[in-house]
Amino acid sequence: MSTQPAGTGGRRVLITGVSTYWGGRLAQTLEQDPDVDVIVGVSPADPTCELTRTEYVRVGTQHALLKRIVQAARIDTVIDTRLIVDSVIASPRAAHENNVIGTMNILAACGAAGGTPSPVRKVVFKSSAHYYGCERDDPAYFTETMRRPHAPGTMIERDIVEAERAVNAFAERNPDVTVTVLRFVNGLGPDIETSHSKALSLPAVPSILGFDPRYQFIGEDDIAGVLEHAARHDLPGIYNAAGDGVLALSEVASLLGKPLAPILPPWGTGIAAGVLRSAGLKIPPEMRRQLRYGRALDNRKLKAAGYAFRATSRETVQAFAEHLRTRGLRPLHGEGFQYERDVEEFLRWSPAVRGGDALGLGRLTPDQLAELARAVETLPRPTRLAPRGTVGSESKLRTGSPSSSGGAADSELAADP
Repeated sequence: MSTQPAGTGGRRVLITGVSTYWGGRLAQTLEQDPDVDVIVGVSPADPTCELTRTEYVRVGTQHALLKRIVQAARIDTVIDTRLIVDSVIASPRAAHENNVIGTMNILAACGAAGGTPSPVRKVVFKSSAHYYGCERDDPAYFTETMRRPHAPGTMIERDIVEAERAVNAFAERNPDVTVTVLRFVNGLGPDIETSHSKALSLPAVPSILGFDPRYQFIGEDDIAGVLEHAARHDLPGIYNAAGDGVLALSEVASLLGKPLAPILPPWGTGIAAGVLRSAGLKIPPEMRRQLRYGRALDNRKLKAAGYAFRATSRETVQAFAEHLRTRGLRPLHGEGFQYERDVEEFLRWSPAVRGGDALGLGRLTPDQLAELARAVETLPRPTRLAPRGTVGSESKLRTGSPSSSGGAADSELAADP
């Protein structure tokens, strides 16, 4: 069921982390949707792809500032794409600030405060399969109703569990808000760079001696598609997002046309990973656990909610193999784009670009235009002021304001009768 805010012509969306690959790509997709009236993207960093209709605001996760944006723009849908799921790209402290504190601040901005109701009616949280962890006694497939069988084994897993706990608490406090949690498996594609994609790009696929773990992948088109599906439809609750099928790591290596290299010992994996890190191969703790035990998610709930995956796990790996063979021949997503605020402001608002529709009235529906016309008619007519020195003494009005040169006051204005 599509979300249509009552009393408006369409949705008004806020995307956090618009500078990320996922945030930018989602904004580009929603820009093509005529049912979306407003798109606001926030991030402490500039966008990395070209956006034509999205209004970008450079701001972090300060809840007071975000609440002002939410209230002023009457945002009804908030999509949070900021989650850090790869510990290589941020320090533990920075990842915790982003994943836990940042999530709590965004949720605070979405809620009512001080008796002022919030316009937000939907929150979509991009989470990760790291929520489930990787252990030797894991089920064949994790379903959304299952909890972690063990305490978090890495800092990233701990952050994700805490972030989801905050999202769940928000949903309980705000039963009138549709809250969606999307748990994605490892993403793979030509335009995204993760520890797994880097490892799979090596001449040989690294592994742990004696282990051949299960793997699932989701293509970048499906990640963007799932986020778009959640933005367009009401999907309350938790949904696993994973391509159909499960592959052993040896199958992944075979599809890539590469040998499987058991370069990590079954014991002392962390020490060996540290040595490899000094040699330029970074294998974060959450990846080491997955290389040992693997993981698989049940995606039937998301498919029952209407989403049709575009690629299976096997097809995603095959597409990545094709990319590795042809990389360098095609531009990456957003390659060559650099955000320039002055240029963007000119392209969006200059009458020279927008023609006679500098106010953007062409995007309003007929009902909205009629309502705007009625509102203008109710405004008091402006008072016309006669030129100085042409009014009679009986209608003179002395303002008493001193002149800018510091002399005596000499401002006499009269209204037309």
